[in-house]
Amino acid sequence: MRLIYLSLLIISSFSAIEAQTVYGLKDCIGIGLERNFSLRVARNSETIAKNNNTKGNAGYLPSLDLSSRYSGTLNNTTSNPVEGEQTKTNGVNNTTANAALALGWTIFDGFNVQTTYKKLGELEQLGALNTQMSAENLIANIISGYYNYIQQVQLLNNMEYAMELSKERLRIDEERYLLGSSSKLQVLQSRVYLNADSSKLSKQFEVVRTAQIGLNELMAVEDLGTEFKTKDATIDVIPQFVYEKLLDETLARNTSLLIASKNKIVSDYDYKLIESRSYPYLTLSSGYSYNLYTYSNSTNKNQITNGMNYGLTLGMNLFDGFNQRRSLNNSSIEIQNKELKYAEVELGVKADLISIYNAYINNLRLINLEEQNVQTATENLDIALESYKLGSLSGLELREVQKSLLDAKDRLFSIHYQAKLAEISLQLISGNIMAYYE
Repeated sequence: MRLIYLSLLIISSFSAIEAQTVYGLKDCIGIGLERNFSLRVARNSETIAKNNNTKGNAGYLPSLDLSSRYSGTLNNTTSNPVEGEQTKTNGVNNTTANAALALGWTIFDGFNVQTTYKKLGELEQLGALNTQMSAENLIANIISGYYNYIQQVQLLNNMEYAMELSKERLRIDEERYLLGSSSKLQVLQSRVYLNADSSKLSKQFEVVRTAQIGLNELMAVEDLGTEFKTKDATIDVIPQFVYEKLLDETLARNTSLLIASKNKIVSDYDYKLIESRSYPYLTLSSGYSYNLYTYSNSTNKNQITNGMNYGLTLGMNLFDGFNQRRSLNNSSIEIQNKELKYAEVELGVKADLISIYNAYINNLRLINLEEQNVQTATENLDIALESYKLGSLSGLELREVQKSLLDAKDRLFSIHYQAKLAEISLQLISGNIMAYYE
């Protein structure tokens, strides 16, 4: 009854999957690029950097302010002259109303404005590169998750095949027991093997489901429990990578290197901004004002003044307590740090490329080896089954032959996946990960 229940569960599970959405690799990448939360945050940060890259933010444009004010006084006055009588005036209410336009413009500030504008442009490009890196890492993770799911389904199918072999062995043992050519012990042992395979299969269903949920999470699917199946059933590895070409592409297109290079440029601009303090500055100011004064106790009822003001200010900092020198020294050290960081990133990228490429080549060799092992193990199992049916092979020996084939298939699936991971990493490090989405 337990085996019947498990068989029905497997059939119903696959029937449910048949009714689900079918995803190709490009489908998964497209959904992830549209919905993934981390990537959306990176895009927002890029938009902020883009919004900041304006001439107004750099200081090219003048500023114009409008202000107005209304105020008044309410006073009581007592006058005591040297000769004559004391006089009192109560409730003297004087008011003032004014409005003004003020224009300010920095004509020259030691090339600070021009340098700031260039720096903002580099920061915008840096924001785009950070978004690119987030997108590339997301694509790499989605591809890995996609093929991990395929690998787990392959392992599941292999375990199902193991169950079929165990069922066939149990059938043979039961027939031989009925014919009196086998013992009850052999039948019971076959049932134990079948139950063990059933348990492994049940656990593998859980692993497959976890892989499916993980891919849904990367794609930011609202219902993480959504079931699907993939268009691909096998893992194919690109076999034609050339190390020299990969190295050239990596040094020219690797996103981490491009970001490190941009950081060096930004540090150079920071140094120039500090240098600009040594130059004189010239600013223009102008404005228009309107003032209305009203008096409650005066010879004049009110007074109106209006007019323009203008001026040029030329200045230069002569001494700031050696703060500029200190800032220049620190900025120079920061430039050195950025150069060292670039060299470190470049060295790390080269090391990663060599390691990943060696793993890629080694896995390609192992794929050929394991394919031969699977072929040999399949032939051995066919021979072993015939020998077992004839009674010339023990149950333990048959189990070992069966296990050899299953292990060979598991290794082959695993090596295919490891080779695919190496391929994905090579595409990522060389800046070609978008090729999976083209």
